[in-house]
Amino acid sequence: MPKFLKRLVVAVVIGLALFALNMAMSKQGLFGVGIDYYKVDLIKMAGINIILAVSLNLINGFTGQFSIGHVGFMAVGAYSSAYLTVYCTQGLEEKLASMMGANAAAIIVFVLVILAGALAAAIAGLLVGIPTLRLRGDYLAIATLGFAEIIRILITNINKVGAATGFRGCVDSVTGVTCPDASMGRLTIPAYTNFMWIGTFAVITIVVIYNIVKSDTGRALISIREDELAAQAMGVNTTRFKVTAFVISAAFAGIAGALYGHWRLPHPADFTFVRSFEIIIMIVLGGMGSITGSILGAVVITILPEYLRSNPYEVVLLLTLIPIVAILLRVVGRDRLPKALRAGLGYYAFVLVAYALLFVIARLVLINVLSLDIQLQRVIGDISNYRLVIYSALLIGMMLTRPQGVFGGREFGFSWLKRAQRRPEGDEPSGATAGVSIAERDDPTSDPGKDLENR
Repeated sequence: MPKFLKRLVVAVVIGLALFALNMAMSKQGLFGVGIDYYKVDLIKMAGINIILAVSLNLINGFTGQFSIGHVGFMAVGAYSSAYLTVYCTQGLEEKLASMMGANAAAIIVFVLVILAGALAAAIAGLLVGIPTLRLRGDYLAIATLGFAEIIRILITNINKVGAATGFRGCVDSVTGVTCPDASMGRLTIPAYTNFMWIGTFAVITIVVIYNIVKSDTGRALISIREDELAAQAMGVNTTRFKVTAFVISAAFAGIAGALYGHWRLPHPADFTFVRSFEIIIMIVLGGMGSITGSILGAVVITILPEYLRSNPYEVVLLLTLIPIVAILLRVVGRDRLPKALRAGLGYYAFVLVAYALLFVIARLVLINVLSLDIQLQRVIGDISNYRLVIYSALLIGMMLTRPQGVFGGREFGFSWLKRAQRRPEGDEPSGATAGVSIAERDDPTSDPGKDLENR
């Protein structure tokens, strides 16, 4: 199958999967099957975190810089897009609705405010990146953290966007009171965001960042990460490439903020420095310099604290078995496995089956037979009260046993995203030299007699 057709098929499959999930999350459900609102919120938050983690990995993972102000760009995107929606787009949406219907008008307006949020965040990234990206290490981290805190304090003191109470809709800029009528702006921020929007932009973020990393720009960024002085000596304009990566990363954070601002009402408490550290934990857990690792880290960090609340013993058991399975696989070695299970999907299927089998056996023995959960509850009470302690301990254990993260710098299952590389014209091997390296070919201009004489 041609690569273009294969990618088209994959894109259609992903689109249908996102559409089906979005329908299942709606009130009507998909063929009568629905997902409860609690899980819907978790899945949406995981999608937004994927956008944030993958975009931050472009800076921290692939460029080797240490930015902890990513949430500041998210706040810029959230508040700028929500501001435009409330105060600037109501008339435009009404005009478009009269021409093409309310749904189409809402889609066009939402796309425009998302792009505006991304542009505002990109401009903020440019203004911050030009002076700060000449710094390195801890100095850059402190500068970006300061920027994020400045943004949070500014929005906390601007009445037009709700100040410290959060941005819910049109607010009088002088009194800080909700507008008396809709002529001054929308009274509430419309909830445009659904899972279809989040999933679509998450896929776009992954594809764009992946292609950047695999391009000439990506190789320049990786060279900066490996040795900035050597890259500069080889002619790489390190400041320009770092600023470019910073702006692209900030733009995607702005998109995540715009989606968040039209799903949950934005509040200054949602954009504290703690949120920045959560995003950093996601990329460190999955693997610095790994896009699939960022996706895994975003999903785990989003869902893990909540599942520790409802199923603490199972979650602890699942995570405890990860290093045990890794040790067992290293002891056994791939060479001892059947040939079909030594590499590729066969190996990953074997790992998953072995992991699931060990989990079932461990749960059966520890919980069903030994009643370890009941005995622990008698000693320390409800273990779900210690979920944040368990969460922190598991992260510390992960960093001690595998500091490079789950995937390290490797990727999983992204080969179909590679752009087609055309062979230059006239480069096809043909004739007697087909399959022979250039170094081994005879020089047609050489004279065998003179070569022998020179020897």
